Amino acid sequence: MTIDKFIKTGILFCLTAVILGAFGAHSLKQVLTENQLSSFQTGINYQFLHGLVILILSLNATYFSSRLNSILKIMTAGIILFSFSIYLLSLQDLIGISLSILGPITPIGGLLLISAWIVLFFSVKKQD
Repeated sequence: MTIDKFIKTGILFCLTAVILGAFGAHSLKQVLTENQLSSFQTGINYQFLHGLVILILSLNATYFSSRLNSILKIMTAGIILFSFSIYLLSLQDLIGISLSILGPITPIGGLLLISAWIVLFFSVKKQD
């Protein structure tokens, strides 16, 4: 993907996090348990934070090595696996489908996010 597409991806992640946050706060509050709602909120927090990071990194791409594109791909995959598996796991009782198979997907997404941060740390260009 190009940097322009990552800018749009970051914006889309932030936009959907706000929408899901409003949905959770207003519609799901009455139908989810406190634990489920807390997990759902965790997914939103991580999605919004990392969506914002993708946007900021994309807008400042000149400060990073050529690995930035790979970092942004890893972070995007991490958001999808981490946050979206949490959303589905939180909603499984509501939609009446067992999605427990997604349980192992969440930590894989978390590992991708951690990996992206580690590689990012080593890809900052030295300034003259």
